[in-house]
Amino acid sequence: MTGTLANSSLTHPNAPPKILTQQTQSPSLIRGLGLRAATAVVIGNTIGSGIFLVTSEMARTVGSESLVFVAWILGGVIVLFGAFCYAELGAAFPKAGGPYVYLSEGLGPIWGYLFGWMSSFLDRPVAMAALAAGFLRFLGFLFPAVTAPIYTGHIAKFAFTITLAQPLAALVVLVVTVVNYLSVKSSGNIQMILTTLKMATIVLIVAGGFLFGAKNTIVAAPLTNHLTANPSALATIGAVLSALVPAMWAYNGFNDLGSLGEEILDPRRNIPRAIILGLSTIAGLYLLANIVYFHTLPFSSIAASQHVASDVVQSFAGSRGAAALTIAMAISALGALHVVVLTGARIPFAMARDGLFFKFAGNIHPRLCTPSGALLFLGGVSALLALTGTYEQLYSLFVFAVWIFFALTAIALIRLRFKQPNLTRPYQASAYPFTPVVFFLAATALTINLWMGHPVRSTLGLLVILAGVPFYYFWRKRANSRQ
Repeated sequence: MTGTLANSSLTHPNAPPKILTQQTQSPSLIRGLGLRAATAVVIGNTIGSGIFLVTSEMARTVGSESLVFVAWILGGVIVLFGAFCYAELGAAFPKAGGPYVYLSEGLGPIWGYLFGWMSSFLDRPVAMAALAAGFLRFLGFLFPAVTAPIYTGHIAKFAFTITLAQPLAALVVLVVTVVNYLSVKSSGNIQMILTTLKMATIVLIVAGGFLFGAKNTIVAAPLTNHLTANPSALATIGAVLSALVPAMWAYNGFNDLGSLGEEILDPRRNIPRAIILGLSTIAGLYLLANIVYFHTLPFSSIAASQHVASDVVQSFAGSRGAAALTIAMAISALGALHVVVLTGARIPFAMARDGLFFKFAGNIHPRLCTPSGALLFLGGVSALLALTGTYEQLYSLFVFAVWIFFALTAIALIRLRFKQPNLTRPYQASAYPFTPVVFFLAATALTINLWMGHPVRSTLGLLVILAGVPFYYFWRKRANSRQ
């Protein structure tokens, strides 16, 4: 996995990239995550609820079992090409903030800042609130009182309902934030445990389906959708592209390990290894899970299901098995929340260290050596969103924005090859330039597809990004005046 070494301004794994011009702070972040913990972060950040739910949506979209697998495999190939890009950049720039640094180095500081702005105010806080809400919803399946309304009111023409789940979701966010505040090494160990439980859940579904699930021999009734009504090659391609959206949602998260660049042991070797090993494991588990789904249930049942994994488990393990799976999915949501906090806090921290964010977000705890200010910022914003109960509407905004920055990251990698040809690259993207070009084209196509399908939400997401531009110039001017 090690590529060709060359002379570079980065002569040491811990040397800062050129974007970081301020003196090294004391105390500093500590390297406490080894290869296993880093791999657990990749797997834990990627496996959430998607694999347990989205196959039914994909089945309804394409109307064919074989095309569902085409979408899963194609999605896996796309994110693998993306993983090559993030592995090269992560090994070359093992710094806190990850994509913030890559885009700043490759395209210019404002592009890195806009990514960090989007991540700090939209992506991570909303994702944290939504994951905490998902955790409470799973608990609500076992304890219905959790989701029971406790107050209903009106503001003008708008009705709102408050349930016990909202303050509990905020509490979950704060508890996970505190865990990350206390120790990065302990956070890595906790993530290894939670990731192991996630993987065990999928393995048990696969093993149980093969051993105890009745083989599906029912001929599925034909589905009526756009594809069956227009069985042309163009319609088939369009349907597969649409099915890619939920598949890519299930794969989302493979790109976040680089944000922990300053806290990973031997990052120039372990970042590429962890990204590619973690993603390969995820792709294998996803394919096995889908084989079991279609092995156990008829296609029409999968297409009609709202909780496909639960329906599969219930078919061979009964209601108790479905309840056990619900607990496992709750743990999966909790594990994903833990990783989002772990990786997300490093982005505002890196921005604050460069003078491009609130100063307190750059604080490091003198004894615990964790980014205490950024963690408190992220946890506080996320807890407030969890209390409002409006995060589901907000969550849809950042999907479009995330794919914009995927495409920009591919461009940054290509530009850095020309801009800094002598940069030390311990890992080089396989089949360059084919892989970053394909990843860029796929990210662009999916971004356009999302905008065409949800123009209002996508436009709002773009406006959130652009809202950061005046703040960038304000903070840059203030930072320059202090020099």
